[in-house]
Amino acid sequence: MSATRLPAALAPWAGALSALSPELALALGPLLRRLDQLVGTREPVTDAPGEPDGTGGIGRSGRPEQLLPAEWLLAEEHPDEFLRRFVDRELLYLAPEFRSSATRGRTVVLVDAGPSQAGAGRLVQLAALLVLHRRAAARGSELLVGVLGDPPGRWLAGEPADLLPSWLAARRPAEPTAEQVREATAGLDAADRVWLLTSPRLADGLPGLPAGPAGAGAGAAAPVAAGAFGTPRVLATEVARWGPAGATHVTVRLGRTELELPLPATDIAVRALRGAEFRRKGPVLVPVPADAAGPPGRALPVFTTDATVLLTRGRQAGTLLATDVRQSEHKHAAVTRTKAHHLNGQVIAAGRTGRRLFALHLHRDRVLRYVSGRKVGGAAEFVVDPAFLGLDATVAEVLAGRPLLPLLCSGDDLLVPVAGRWRRIAPDGAVTDDGPVDERAEGPHGFERFREPRLFEREPQPGERLARHLVHAGGTAAWSEDGRRWYVRTRLGEERQLSFRKKALVAGLVHDGREPVLITWSPDSRMVRAIRYDGVRTLSRFSGGTAPPAVHPTEPLIAAEVRPGRVVVGDATTGRIHHVIGNNE
Repeated sequence: MSATRLPAALAPWAGALSALSPELALALGPLLRRLDQLVGTREPVTDAPGEPDGTGGIGRSGRPEQLLPAEWLLAEEHPDEFLRRFVDRELLYLAPEFRSSATRGRTVVLVDAGPSQAGAGRLVQLAALLVLHRRAAARGSELLVGVLGDPPGRWLAGEPADLLPSWLAARRPAEPTAEQVREATAGLDAADRVWLLTSPRLADGLPGLPAGPAGAGAGAAAPVAAGAFGTPRVLATEVARWGPAGATHVTVRLGRTELELPLPATDIAVRALRGAEFRRKGPVLVPVPADAAGPPGRALPVFTTDATVLLTRGRQAGTLLATDVRQSEHKHAAVTRTKAHHLNGQVIAAGRTGRRLFALHLHRDRVLRYVSGRKVGGAAEFVVDPAFLGLDATVAEVLAGRPLLPLLCSGDDLLVPVAGRWRRIAPDGAVTDDGPVDERAEGPHGFERFREPRLFEREPQPGERLARHLVHAGGTAAWSEDGRRWYVRTRLGEERQLSFRKKALVAGLVHDGREPVLITWSPDSRMVRAIRYDGVRTLSRFSGGTAPPAVHPTEPLIAAEVRPGRVVVGDATTGRIHHVIGNNE
């Protein structure tokens, strides 16, 4: 929503309110501003500078003792010039550095989706989520939302346009318990800032919280459970006043503070609680043809070329499914379809180049070429002896359980990496050896093109070429010796350092504007994360799969088979889902 369409008091909220209709944004304005003032006492946007830690540069302001020695010499030799520079703020000072002990953890919100929070309580939760999301973004942090009663570790994340519909759909038939709160907070980090949005009933029953507002308050800051996650902030809501059409005001308690806040009018409130006032619809659902649907867990999505075409396997070994996942603001569900290509035998490699889709398939001890789209010059098809490609029965069996190999165009020739060697196939079917596949590109889940130096857009420099671990995308290279501390040189020559502590595999590298982002996948927890120099975002909606996600080589796109038969595709930097392919049950 444009800031020019909002009242001046709500203009700073234009980004967060863009997920809502203008009518709902205006109706929520009074509740939003009062909650922001209340929350601000517990969730500051900025932290204190911390303890002094020497000097760290030169500035234009400071105390006299911080003046550079050259400025004192100027005062002795040319006092008039010294005074002029002082008046015009041109004097140079040593800038102090501060060591901050403030935590930089995530903002974690636990929401009560039980019957007592239906209606008025959910409207307060909606406003509170917008407030907390805006404050987390201002601190460069991440907002995670957990629904009490869900398994621990299941989080909702992303921008409000993606987060709010998922939150609204989370309805629970029973009231949550203090034990569920304890379970939800048990695995959090010490740096996380935890909030609980609930009713006075649950707030009064939490261990360590005095009942009623007279003492520490129903929402007083006290430990919910013995853990290292820190002190939760409990926001308790109940209806305060009723009108002819329903609730008009609520009482909100946080710590020792209790406020009576107005609710939006009944008609707009009902539409909001039904999801009718959210501006963005859900992701595009892309059905797979019934005769080509893949067996559970065997879709194995992959981007093999720079085209925005996701390739997956079908039910039969010779079924190739191709889905164009370009994102368009005006795209409708009927525009995006998965096209099934039925080939004989087993599909080995495939790639989309321009208006053609190439594929190699193994049929009766022969490798055949398949072309869909514009015709190619030379023979309509050719036959290759599998031995020339290093494709024996053992290799074919291994490839059947992995994502398709990339099939790349090099002039009129085709390039394919098979059995540790690059093979060049001429238009007449002649095969020549084109060099070894870099050992870093041979991963446990198949060939990883983002680790192959020969596919890098520029010549790798010595540090990049010799590193134990290397990933690249769009002219940016990231390399590491231990797999956790990574050095990045962007396509514009800028350098960054990215690191993560948890044991994880790097699944790809994307760009958020000019900033590089590592996409990681943890084999143990199956969590997918986006690692930036200024923070970490958990891509929970792409997590849970049995294999690493597929990351596009040039676009910030990610695809993952989160459960058998269902593939989600979306933004690798925000976690926003664009397409859902296959079974959505």
